Amino acid sequence: MKPPMTLAIRELQNADIAFTIHLYEYQDKGGTKRSASELQVDEHSVIKTLIMETDKKECFVILMHGDAQVSTKEMARLLAVKTVSPASPAVADKHSGYQVGGTSPFGTKRKMTVYMEETILDLPKIYINGGKRGFLVGIDPKDVQRLLHPVLVRVATPA
Repeated sequence: MKPPMTLAIRELQNADIAFTIHLYEYQDKGGTKRSASELQVDEHSVIKTLIMETDKKECFVILMHGDAQVSTKEMARLLAVKTVSPASPAVADKHSGYQVGGTSPFGTKRKMTVYMEETILDLPKIYINGGKRGFLVGIDPKDVQRLLHPVLVRVATPA
């Protein structure tokens, strides 16, 4: 099956990274629970790509397990800022170049620092957005680390 040609797929192909294609019926507000159910995989291995911003309006990417949330308090503490919050859909779209629900950490429009929950590296394979709603790629998390050079953090809280 040929993947949709997104900036994310181009970046993965240019870096010669192996991935599998997983298309599913996108459902607005379905989140990782929906994609995990559709793909019949553990929601813990479906990774959310979140665009967040500091009180200084600096945007960044954080990769988090589907069944967890980001502790914005802990993230703000790590970044030495007052607050961290999810970017509005308009701001997220502008910085990533993707539509919310189809945000990939690969091939973003603007270069942003990427943070990754460090326990993601413990998984043999993760499912992460390929740059379009209803489209995930299966990939080795170590390849994600090699390509994005994320800052590893421990900011997960139960969803």
